Amino acid sequence: MLRLGVLVGMLSLLAACASSPRHEATYKASNSALADEPARAPENAVGTANDVLFRAMALVGTPYRWGGNTPTSGFDCSGLVDYIYRNAANIDLPHSSRDMAAISGTKIKHMDDLVSGDLVFFGSGRGISHVGVYVGKGRFVHAPNSGGTVRLDDIDGPYWRDHFEYGKRLLD
Repeated sequence: MLRLGVLVGMLSLLAACASSPRHEATYKASNSALADEPARAPENAVGTANDVLFRAMALVGTPYRWGGNTPTSGFDCSGLVDYIYRNAANIDLPHSSRDMAAISGTKIKHMDDLVSGDLVFFGSGRGISHVGVYVGKGRFVHAPNSGGTVRLDDIDGPYWRDHFEYGKRLLD
């Protein structure tokens, strides 16, 4: 039943990303202000952004494993992001959230400027400590912690909003 809900959510988000900006999607991902906005993708990379989004959503429920980088072994946050980008966009990323944050790309400072497929980085005063993939409608996919699974969360939830550092657009 959970997989059916995830599939319905994926299809709704994909439809919203593929639609023109004038046609607002009716799917509401959460109660967040960002969820009221239609999902958007980079103008010149809508197809690749949709591939990234679909791959990310399909991995929801995969077990967390520190150092993991495949669906069969499980994922940590950077292993998940690298797997998604390698398989959906043919982009190899380093296996560290800090190293991913250092690669070139367009830096997105405000959550409301994120589009589907952007990397999202989180940290505290000591630098970047976590990474996920923004899928649109105020949600992101990530591998949060030991004992958990890859999941879809609201980016403006209390913890994530307070620890959001910036996004990075690799798909331009």
